[in-house]
Order: sequence, then structure tokens, then C-alpha cells
Amino acid sequence: MDKLIIHNESSPLIPENTEETISALVDQKDRAEREGKPDFYYFNDRDMLHYFLYRETNLNKKANRSKRTIREYEKELHMMIKQMLENGPVMHLDLDIVDDSLFKSLEKRHLRRYQKWVAEDSPHVKKRGSYSPATLERKTVIWKSFFSFLFKSGYIQKPIHEELLTVSVRSEDRPNRDLGPREVIQLLDYFEERKQYIAFALIHVLVSTGMRNEELCRLTLADVQYDSILGHHYLSVTGKGSKRREIPLKEKVLESILQYRKARFRPVTFPNSSEEPLFVTSTGRAFKPDGLAHYLKRVIKEVDLPFVHSGHIKLTAHVFRHSFAIISHLNKADIFSIMKALGHEDIHTTMIYLQKVLHREQHVIHQWSSESLGKYI
Repeated sequence: MDKLIIHNESSPLIPENTEETISALVDQKDRAEREGKPDFYYFNDRDMLHYFLYRETNLNKKANRSKRTIREYEKELHMMIKQMLENGPVMHLDLDIVDDSLFKSLEKRHLRRYQKWVAEDSPHVKKRGSYSPATLERKTVIWKSFFSFLFKSGYIQKPIHEELLTVSVRSEDRPNRDLGPREVIQLLDYFEERKQYIAFALIHVLVSTGMRNEELCRLTLADVQYDSILGHHYLSVTGKGSKRREIPLKEKVLESILQYRKARFRPVTFPNSSEEPLFVTSTGRAFKPDGLAHYLKRVIKEVDLPFVHSGHIKLTAHVFRHSFAIISHLNKADIFSIMKALGHEDIHTTMIYLQKVLHREQHVIHQWSSESLGKYI
């Protein structure tokens, strides 16, 4: 497979300047159109990969893929190509090479074998155990999206993506992220009593706003705004698809933010027009999502509380978003209001957050009267 166009060691598979790359590809596409040829006549495998990743699909730039989504797709497709090139014989990819193209040479059986190899025999599985159903689902969605694009664009002639098996994620397959108010209070008490104001504020803000990890990382001082009509502060948050929503800040949560800033030796007053990151690291820079997740995982791991060490709950930065949904539900908020507060597009996503709580609440045992079993109920 060394002669394949995609296998070019002289240049990285992922370009440094994506804007220049996509601009050149659009020029190639326009040239083909002028000459009356198929849109992707001058494209090779690398070109198709780059066009899929970096093309704009919406006139409103903010509605295009986020940088995080693009990075996720880059990583997954780069891994797929690398694994096919390096482990093709192991997964029995009996390729008949077409036009020096990996993508044009793939048949349905090859994708099926690759998916099976990733799930059962890949180095990750042998070293660290099986992928979770949710991870396999995410991988499969990306593969299907890419090869569907190649087929619809006419670059490949067969809908080979249809051979990929669907990965169903059952509720019991999902990690337990049900952290209720009691556990959250224990965590907050733990960090407050030890004057660990950084961890305290991050958890306090995440659980009381329901923000995504990356949304918190993007906040600036200017995003803390004051509502003179209702008389309270709120956060102007940029969510997925660059959609903005406003999240009210309770007074004690605002105090936690101010305490965080003092602990970082960056006191502040609001309102403030500065674009400085609201939550800075020890070096004065904005947190990156992975960095914030790693920090919280590390400090929570050191907490001496029974539920932390039990391992029953997967304690990550994202768990506090689930806690926000659960606590909102326990305070009689309806599902649509919770969905809107979380910035979800689909109510089914919100239902996943509340599924286990709702299931327990709706159990028939709760309808039994106190006389059902006499003194034994």
C-alpha cells in the first residue's frame, strides 16, 4: 500500500493551514465545473478527506462544524487510514488497488472487516479492553458520514457505508453519571473547608449552570452581564453551533467566581468589557476542555469521600451537567425547560440524562399505600 496517494510521508495528512487548503480545493472544484467535468474530477484521496473535513455547509459561519468537532473527525479518520495502511493484512483487506486510491479500492467487506477488527482485535482492545458501546457508536457515525459523502459526491461508486453495522447504546451501557444533590454538597463542602477555591468554584459553576465543559472554557469577563430588569447577573454562553443562550447566575455562584479570580490573583468587578478568559489557569490562560477535564478528574480523585472511592459513579467534568438536570427535575422543573437550559436540540438527549431517575421514580412500588403490607411497608 506504499504507493497509495494517501500514503505520502513527505507531507502530513492533516494540513497546518486549513483555510488555504479548502480555498485551493474550491478552486479545483470550480475548474472542473468550468470544463464540464464532474465536481471532484481533479481530487485525490487527500483532497476528498480535506474537503469533507473543512468545507463550509452553511452561509452562516457560526452554524458550521465547531473546531472541536473537526478535531474529533480529524483524529478518527486519520486513525482509520493509518490502521488500514498498517494493519490491512491482519484484518484481511484483500484490496485490488484502483487509481492509487485507498478509498476507491474499498468494498463493503473491507469496511465490515475493519469495523470488526476495531471492536475486537485492535491494539486498544488488546491493551485496555473493549471500547464502550458509546465510543463504537461515535466512531461508526464518523465512518458512515465520511463514506456516505464520498459516495454522494461520486468519488466512489458504491454505497459501502451501508455495510457498517449499527451500534446500539442501551441505557445500561452508558456510564453512571447520576450525581445527586447530596453528593454534590459533600464535594462542595470538602473543597470549601480546605479552602481549595479553584476546584470549589469550577464545580459550583458547572453544577449550577449546566454548562458544557468547553462552554465554560470559552467564557470571558464580558460574558458576565447584568440584567437591570430582573436585577441579577447572567452568563452569555456560546454553545454548540455557536448558538448563544443566557444562564442566570445565583448570587452565591457569582461569589464563587469572584473568589476564583482572587485565588488566581486576578480580582475583577462586573460588568466588565474585557475579553480576558473568565476562568484562567495558573499561567493566566484560558482552560482548554481537555485540560479542565484532566484537572477536575485529578482533584476529585484525591477527595476522601466514600462515593468517590466506590467507583459506582464516573466522576468527570461532564457529570455535573447531569447533576444540573437531575437537581432541576427534583425541583419540579419540566423536561422542556431543562432541555432549553442545557442547550439541547433534541429532548431525547435530555431524557438520557434523567432516564435512571425517572425509571426509579415511576416504579409501581411508590404507589403502594402504607397499609399494603401492614407494618412491613
